[in-house]
Amino acid sequence: MKKTKTLKVRIKDKHVKLLNRMARSVNFVWNYINELSSRSIKERGVFLSAYDIHPYTKGAGKELGLHSQSLQCIAAEYVTRRKQFKKARLNWRKSGGVRRSLGWIPVNTGQAKWKNGQVFHNGRYFSVWDSFELNNYKFRSASFSEDSRGRWYFNVVVDVEFEISEGTQSVGIDLGFKESATDSNGNVVAGREYRLLEQKLGIAQRAGNQKRVKAIHAKIKNRRQDALHKYSRKLVNENAAIFVGNVSSQAMVKTKKAKSALDAGWGILKTMLEYKCDHAGVVFEIVNEAYSTQTCSCCRVIPDSSPKGRTGLGIREWVCSECGAEHQRDINAARNILAVGHDRLAVGIPVL
Repeated sequence: MKKTKTLKVRIKDKHVKLLNRMARSVNFVWNYINELSSRSIKERGVFLSAYDIHPYTKGAGKELGLHSQSLQCIAAEYVTRRKQFKKARLNWRKSGGVRRSLGWIPVNTGQAKWKNGQVFHNGRYFSVWDSFELNNYKFRSASFSEDSRGRWYFNVVVDVEFEISEGTQSVGIDLGFKESATDSNGNVVAGREYRLLEQKLGIAQRAGNQKRVKAIHAKIKNRRQDALHKYSRKLVNENAAIFVGNVSSQAMVKTKKAKSALDAGWGILKTMLEYKCDHAGVVFEIVNEAYSTQTCSCCRVIPDSSPKGRTGLGIREWVCSECGAEHQRDINAARNILAVGHDRLAVGIPVL
């Protein structure tokens, strides 16, 4: 089964000056289009399409050191974001100052190639740390992007052959604060990566060491993504159906639990599971997890002994007063989520 996948490789630092110069040109084009579009809306009441914008940027690529089709990509991206956010004018892209925009250079389909062991684009070669053996892929659309530490990456969409998962089991996942995820088989993702490095981060912030602050934030992000990637891959390889509770990190951000919710990375895990399940032919569903913590997964009733409300948050293990079953709080919730998922599947799986 052939699907598309985005590969990300780091570009060697000797190209940073060139990429920064190209990124400033991209920002200049973006800001020009932003002003052009907003004036068209204000003066004529016309929303310019990407096709309408092309004549205004034609021929500027050579002067700015960009590929002509990169200008078209910038216009297309601008129109897409203008529609998405429903605004007549978007934010300016800033090339300097404390709040400068991170570098971004779009590359149209076929305008980047693997040549002589390097990425070739717009007449220039870019050396990369090739961890994916890019010579085995045909490049589609791509981009160059910068992270907060000033490191540049090449991101390219390629066609990849995926194998259907051979898993036959199903699993439910309960999302939480102390453990980012607990499944019905008892496996957990510990999480709390920000909390583990919070003290070191505070020391660096008070010392005004911005380079160290960015390095610690990057370490937190990498640790979290590594743990969630490994966990989600294991689930997809071993199961034919995966069900996750519908707890929302966006809703939790508005409460006093905002730091813990963002540190848990629920949205990242759901995104990983969604695309990995799609590639492997695994059923993935987000189900209603209401009362999953309070309900006994054995007798399916809400006993008086189950943890309830704020006073029950500290109860991690409990015994059902109805059937006598012993439960670990999160595993019990995950099993109830799995049961809800099975009830939904009993109605029938839609044709994909």
